[in-house]
Amino acid sequence: MAVSHYGGNIAGAVAVLIGVVALASMTVSTEAQLQLGFYAKSCPKAEDIVRKLVERHIPSVPSLAAALLRLHFHDCFVRGCDASVLLNSTSSTQAEKTAAPNLSLRGFSFIDTVKAAVEAECPGTVSCADVLALVARDSVVVTGGPTWKVPTGRRDGLVSIASEALNGLPAPTSNFSSLQKTFSDLELDVKDLVLLSGAHTIGVAHCSTISNRLYNFTGVGDQDPTLDSAYAANLKAKKCKTQNDSTTLLEMDPGSRNTFDLSYYSYVLKRRGLFQSDSALATDSAALSTIKGLLAGTLENFYAEFALSMEKMGKINVTTGSTGEIRKQCAVVNS
Repeated sequence: MAVSHYGGNIAGAVAVLIGVVALASMTVSTEAQLQLGFYAKSCPKAEDIVRKLVERHIPSVPSLAAALLRLHFHDCFVRGCDASVLLNSTSSTQAEKTAAPNLSLRGFSFIDTVKAAVEAECPGTVSCADVLALVARDSVVVTGGPTWKVPTGRRDGLVSIASEALNGLPAPTSNFSSLQKTFSDLELDVKDLVLLSGAHTIGVAHCSTISNRLYNFTGVGDQDPTLDSAYAANLKAKKCKTQNDSTTLLEMDPGSRNTFDLSYYSYVLKRRGLFQSDSALATDSAALSTIKGLLAGTLENFYAEFALSMEKMGKINVTTGSTGEIRKQCAVVNS
C-alpha cells in the first residue's frame, strides 16, 4: 500500500501552496458533480445491467470479488478514480497495470464484459471508471458483504503511467507513518486507513509478498519480530516452504477469506496480519483504538463505517464534466 516529498526555497513553497489550494478546489468541484443515479435519463438500465452481470458471474467465482475491489482501490489511489488502471501500455508509455504492485491484479476481462454490455445498451454514455466503481460494490454485496453508495458521473482519464503506480500505491511493506502520509495526501484519515485495510478480510496473496518477513527481514536470514512466531512457523512449514516461492497463495484472513467479517482485525491484534502494512496498524494509538472499537461493536456497524470510507475513496480526484472522455473500450483511449 509510498511517499512523496517536497523541497526548495520560499518561492517553491508558495508554488506548492498555490497548487494545493487549486487541487483542493478542483476536488470539491468535481465531487459535487457526482450524483446518485447520474445515468437515470441517459442510460436508465445501466446500473441494472452491471448488477445482473455481477449476480450471474461472481457467485461461481467468489474470489473475484476481492480482486475487483482491489482493482478499484488501485485505480483510485493513482490519478484518482478515472479508470487509468485499466489502460494498456502504448508505444511511448508503460501503463499502470505493468507496475510491480499491479502485476497481480485480476478482473480486467470481467470489466470489459460489463462495459461491452453497457455500451451495447447506451453507446458512449457510461464511463469505465463508473463501471469499475459499480462492479466493485456489487461484487462485494453479492458475496454477502457490505453495500455502499456509488454516486456516478466519473469520466475516464487519458493517461496511465507505471511509475505513478509504483510511487503512489501503499506497499505491503509500509510502516504506519508511510501509510498515513499516502492516505492523508488523498484526504483520507487514520480511520479510513483502518477501515479500508479491512478489505483484507477477503482475498488472497502470494507467498512472495511476505517472503522477507519469514526468511530475510533485515538481510541476515532473520524473521520479522513483529510477526507472531507460531504463525510464522506454521506458514513456513505448510505454505511458504521456501524463500523463493512465488506461486503459493495465502488467505489474507485465514478460515474466512470469502466472508466479509471482523476477523481480519482480530488477526492484526494477535500479530498475525499477513503484511507489514497490516501489522503497522497496531503500532499507532489512534489506529489501534479504532480497531478495538470495531471489534467491540457489531458487524453491522463495521459495514456502515466501511461504507462511508468507500464512498470517500470513490470520490478521490474524480474527472467529471467535459474533462477526460467516455472510453468505448476500457483498455484504450478513444481514437
